[in-house]
Amino acid sequence: MMLDAFIDGLLHVLSWPAFGFLLLGAFVGFVVGILPGLGGLATLALMLPFAYKIGEPISAFAFLLGMHAITGTTGDLTSILFGIPGEGTAAATIMDGYPMTKNGEAGRAMGAALMSSLVAGLEGAIILALAIPIMRPLVLFFGSPELFMLAILGITFIASLSGSSLTKGLLCGGIGLMLASIGVDPQTGTLRYTLGTLYLWDGLSLGPVVVGLFAIPEIIDLAVRGTSIAEAKIGKITGVMEGVKDTFRHFALTMRCGFIGAFIGALPGLGGGVSQWLAYGHAVQSAKDKSGFGKGDVRGVLGPGAANNSREGGNLIPTVAFGIPGSSAMAILLGAFLIVGLNPGPEMLTKHLDVTFAMVWILVVANILTAGACFLFLNQLVKLTFVRGNLLIPFLLMFVFLGAFAAHNNFSDIIVTVIFGIVGYVMVLFQWPRPPFVLGLVLGTIVENYLWISSSAYGAGWLLQPTVVCIALLIVGTLVYSAIQARRGSSLEDEIEKRLGVETPRE
Repeated sequence: MMLDAFIDGLLHVLSWPAFGFLLLGAFVGFVVGILPGLGGLATLALMLPFAYKIGEPISAFAFLLGMHAITGTTGDLTSILFGIPGEGTAAATIMDGYPMTKNGEAGRAMGAALMSSLVAGLEGAIILALAIPIMRPLVLFFGSPELFMLAILGITFIASLSGSSLTKGLLCGGIGLMLASIGVDPQTGTLRYTLGTLYLWDGLSLGPVVVGLFAIPEIIDLAVRGTSIAEAKIGKITGVMEGVKDTFRHFALTMRCGFIGAFIGALPGLGGGVSQWLAYGHAVQSAKDKSGFGKGDVRGVLGPGAANNSREGGNLIPTVAFGIPGSSAMAILLGAFLIVGLNPGPEMLTKHLDVTFAMVWILVVANILTAGACFLFLNQLVKLTFVRGNLLIPFLLMFVFLGAFAAHNNFSDIIVTVIFGIVGYVMVLFQWPRPPFVLGLVLGTIVENYLWISSSAYGAGWLLQPTVVCIALLIVGTLVYSAIQARRGSSLEDEIEKRLGVETPRE
């Protein structure tokens, strides 16, 4: 059964139209990763409503996951060329990538980053494939009480990513859960918070809310800055193959850093930037001669480049198996599960096992396509970084409102987008985290259903079940740890920043 699903997953990904959507998603991710301003997180939110129109689960994931999987790879290129990360999670590549450019070795650095990303991306996909049979019996052992607690744990993890204020993160998660209750009560059929409008009977539409929260604030920021990422002219890129050879000269380092990326990615709450900095730290610590690091050592590019791509496979493990997103982007991708009619958790490892393995193959094919295209069009890609942000805004606004309207062909979705765009911008201004809000909204229905089933089946007794108590203790431990970190003013990323003397971008 497992092998059949594995093969079916590959055949689904290579069939039409799924493969066409994968190519389209790869192209979008390709451009977004290297363009200024608009990050992979905002683009994922921007494209989420189109999952309504795609409908078929594997095609939708081929588009969204294929797009997201490669933004980190192309984001490394701007870190190397200009010392500005195209993605927040590609910042560690700057440490040695940018000095290599200054030393006239930009081509070698990019070749190393691309090949290590490809090798580690495939490693992350293999780790995900191997994790599925291991996670399956564990997930099937869980009942509604455990799944309810895991959903709460997921919100707690994402709230802990909220920088110095855990309270703000938890409040945002709670508000998201409250807004998820809008609409018809699935148990009693009564209307809740519909304000007398027919539109809200089905609850808030996820696509317009996510687009408003994440895309519109980025567009406003792009308009305010009005700059292109590149100001200095870059000459013809040469020496790329030398960087490719470097990946295999230091193959053990690449594989170890790829494993670090996948492992950190599978631990919810640590964020994408952490894996890159830990991989960079490992590259420095494991080197016999450390004198070249920070001045243009290719090993300082291989480590972060590998970790940046393999983490996507790791991120998907808790997301698919438990509905606990491994990163902020996975919190948005969870919305795609609901849009195409899937529930993360046991169903993904039983009824929809082929879809789960299709995600593995999407990561594999997307990484191969990206590396191939980057090697072929590297010099042309560099020219994209001279596009001014202001020129992108009309196209981005068109996608915002087209995507919002395409969800249900309803003008009310555009109004919801604008309202949550304003909310999102205010949240950014006052540093209120948006991922816990979205996750609360995404998991709200699931949380409510599992709570209702648990209470109906076990009364209050389910609260004393050993597994429920263990997860509750884990939630308390997470809250206490995050509170202590916030009080010290030093999270794990802050500690890394202090040791390396650089600033780590937040998701």
